[in-house]
Amino acid sequence: MSKLIIGISGASGIIYSLKLLKQCILLKKKYEEIYVIYTRSSEIIARYEHGITNLRQYLENIECVNEVFSEKDIDSLLASSSNLYDADMVIIPSSMNTVAKLSHGIQDNLLLRTALSILRMKRKLVIVFRETPISRIDLENLSVLAKEGAIIFPASPAFCIKPKSLDDLVLFIVGKILDLLGIKNELYPRWRTS
Repeated sequence: MSKLIIGISGASGIIYSLKLLKQCILLKKKYEEIYVIYTRSSEIIARYEHGITNLRQYLENIECVNEVFSEKDIDSLLASSSNLYDADMVIIPSSMNTVAKLSHGIQDNLLLRTALSILRMKRKLVIVFRETPISRIDLENLSVLAKEGAIIFPASPAFCIKPKSLDDLVLFIVGKILDLLGIKNELYPRWRTS
């Protein structure tokens, strides 16, 4: 069974993860099981940016999500690489704290442990960071992860799509992530010169 794990850390831009998870029909074309790992910081961001007072419950109510884990659920099935041989992972949004810990091999919560196992298993790990500007330290940490095989994805929306709403900008990012996962989608207009 193929798995997709969505990691939600405490960076601004939780709208990206929520929109990605709403693409159930598209996600289920490739992945049989979808899991979510959220951090304590993401709960704060969800409350601040979207008024979501119970993030776990909100995520559990998304129809295609098989199971939701807190970063503290270190005894979950995702804590062992033996369950990740068929898994891909997207950390969206990824805080620079998460990037820094991953680049130094720190595994002090379920999100980090799972992401590092994904890298060890040579599976697809997409890190959608949403920070600007970024420092040399950030760049070096991202570089370390890229050298290990992670796909580094800045949440930089495009304007060549002629967006008419915030939703258009968010769906561009979500569509590009689906592209990286090999899932055909029409969430954003493809480049055409004529």
